[in-house]
Amino acid sequence: MLSALLTGLFTGLSLIVAIGAQNAFVLRQGLSREHIGTVILICIAGDVLLITAGVAGVGAVIQSHPAVLTVCRWLGAAYLVWFGIRSLLAARHPSTLGTGTPAARGSVAVVALTITFLNPHVYLDTVLMLGNIANQQGTTARWWFAVGACLGSIAWFTVIGYGARYAARWMSRPGTWRVLDVLVGLTMLTVALLLVLG
Repeated sequence: MLSALLTGLFTGLSLIVAIGAQNAFVLRQGLSREHIGTVILICIAGDVLLITAGVAGVGAVIQSHPAVLTVCRWLGAAYLVWFGIRSLLAARHPSTLGTGTPAARGSVAVVALTITFLNPHVYLDTVLMLGNIANQQGTTARWWFAVGACLGSIAWFTVIGYGARYAARWMSRPGTWRVLDVLVGLTMLTVALLLVLG
């Protein structure tokens, strides 16, 4: 049991710790301290839902209906292009911590949901890859593997979301926010390009 749980934890972390649209968004919200609890909960809930679905065997259904991933890929790419351009435009007039108009909780939640569920890489990593690895662990051990992968997600999003506040003192200058917005924008556009290229 412990072996399966640790395998799930480290496998989940190895997939989630890559720089991507979701991590960049969580980091930015953590730095700006805008509704970070909501963002973290959405990201964790999304991972837990998809990991559980993968272990339960939904990956086989998705593999037999590739059109689902194709639709997610194009919708996700379009959204990431929009978000990336918005970040690059924001870099032209950077703010500092505590300045500017705070975003509404609802709009932040919509962005978090979109970045989570319109990214086909999320389905490939959680439902297909983690699901397949989990199901090789055996009938009971696969669920311990899933618990480990979910714990990895909980730990990672909590650390980068709430941990970002400790970097806030370096984010007090507009120039630093400009760099962050440019990096977030370029990350979003790069992920969108990778989605389109398949």
